[in-house]
Amino acid sequence: MASALGSRTLSKDDVNYRLHFRMINEQQVEDITIEFFYKPHTITLLTFTVVSLMYFAFTRNDADPDNNLRVGLILVISFFLVISVLAFPNGPFTRPHPAIWRMVFGLSVLYFLFLVFIIFLNWEQVKTLMYWLDPNLRYATREADIMEYAVNCHVITWERILSHFDIFAFGHFWGWAMKALLIRSYGLCWTISITWELTELFFMHLLPNFAECWWDQVILDILLCNGGGIWLGMTVCRFLEIRTYHWASIKDIHTTTGKIKRAVLQFTPASWTYVRWFDPKSSFQRVAGIYLFMIIWQLTELNTFFLKHIFVFQACHALSWCRILFIGVITAPTVRQYYAYLTDTQCKRVGTQCWVFGAIAFLEALACIKFGQDLFSKTQVLYVILWLLCVAFITFLCLYGMVWYAEKYGSRQKSFSECEDNNYIDSCGYVPESFKAGEKESGISAPPSRRKKGSGRNKASNGLGSKNKQEGSC
Repeated sequence: MASALGSRTLSKDDVNYRLHFRMINEQQVEDITIEFFYKPHTITLLTFTVVSLMYFAFTRNDADPDNNLRVGLILVISFFLVISVLAFPNGPFTRPHPAIWRMVFGLSVLYFLFLVFIIFLNWEQVKTLMYWLDPNLRYATREADIMEYAVNCHVITWERILSHFDIFAFGHFWGWAMKALLIRSYGLCWTISITWELTELFFMHLLPNFAECWWDQVILDILLCNGGGIWLGMTVCRFLEIRTYHWASIKDIHTTTGKIKRAVLQFTPASWTYVRWFDPKSSFQRVAGIYLFMIIWQLTELNTFFLKHIFVFQACHALSWCRILFIGVITAPTVRQYYAYLTDTQCKRVGTQCWVFGAIAFLEALACIKFGQDLFSKTQVLYVILWLLCVAFITFLCLYGMVWYAEKYGSRQKSFSECEDNNYIDSCGYVPESFKAGEKESGISAPPSRRKKGSGRNKASNGLGSKNKQEGSC
């Protein structure tokens, strides 16, 4: 009886479920060019880890207690990342190497655990911890306490307008370019952009730095920084969609220049997926999922401002920009996993990185609420309710526009590969050999994957021409 249960042949649903979830949670490398970098080196890594630990434990001077804590904390994080490389999933990406994305996931788990730890401290303990990390934070002041916002809005001069184009404006523009690369939808990007400006208006009574002049908010923010960044990101997306991805092994490249070029191109995408968040046949579950996506996105943005206001550090401090960069990195696999969960009916659960990201967003908000009770006691509930209703209305309005666009212009995009609800493999049509073998044993064939055809003028290897195929140009 036990042997019969142990050798039970996987059903078609089980195979499809494991296949579709694995594509977003532990993507496999399709073409391995240098086997050394993809073979397991667990014994070598263990030896290096033990030797390094012995070196740091017995050779350094441990007379300084404060330095002992800092070095110990750094080594704990380092060795946790080593374990991440060994044990954690790759996620949906494999470039430049799966180990990097495993470490990214490991860092997100560490940050999640750190937030759990912070929540169970009191305010005095949190301040002590912050001052230990950076003693200069004792003298930090809030930007809202030393600056004025939305003053003399009727005075509009070129000098005043040009003064707003600083490093933060560039960061605003570049951030939206990156967001467009991740979301890959004009409709959703513009919806998030507009709803964020409304979010600033509804939470202006809590954060004074949300107050802006109308020309700053509408022209500089929405049209120039947001709009320019969205246009740049979507232009790059369109460029990457029409390329033909055919990678040559670095072993087959005989010129030094070609090998260097192929090594650099390892940091570019292995393939590119045409994204379609919504279509006329989408279910209510997908509509609700997109609305939840919008809310969590706005919550993550709000956390950025509430954290630096409640814990008192400025935007230029390392705690601020390091968190922004970190959240930006983990957002990439999160959006990919959430999109697959939302649009692929065979994917029954979200990926691990997406789960951890959602937990981080809510834990950050919980930490802000716990340690900012004086601030949130001034919250006007009506504004929060109106904010949720406005986000819902604009989201559904955006989805209606996307449906109208799909019905009117969808027939012109037949050449693009779309992630259908019932016909999705992965971004590059790759099926792992283990699943192929399992399907053959079970008599199951994988659903066909649809790959985007390149443009007629671009029948090339890696998009540059067949004569460059040997160099793996992209």
